[in-house]
Amino acid sequence: MTVRMNIDCNGCYQRIRRALLHMQDLESHLIDRKQQRVSVCGAFVPQDVAIKLRKRTNRRVEILEIKEVDAGGGGGDPPAEGGGGGGQQR
Repeated sequence: MTVRMNIDCNGCYQRIRRALLHMQDLESHLIDRKQQRVSVCGAFVPQDVAIKLRKRTNRRVEILEIKEVDAGGGGGDPPAEGGGGGGQQR
């Protein structure tokens, strides 16, 4: 998930960093000061993370992008098992 937040100074950066480090569901995060964006990875509900960031930092949070990653994938196409010809129609 990528959000936009105002990161004006070192204090703002530290406040956002501290809020992210205290969240249990997050695996990793990246704070980009120049573009004023925060990227977060992990198994979480995006709206909940945005609300927690808003409450803990007292800054406006705008969700820009949410990417869903499948939990058990090996990549590529789904397996084509069972013949695939459709012989069992009822």
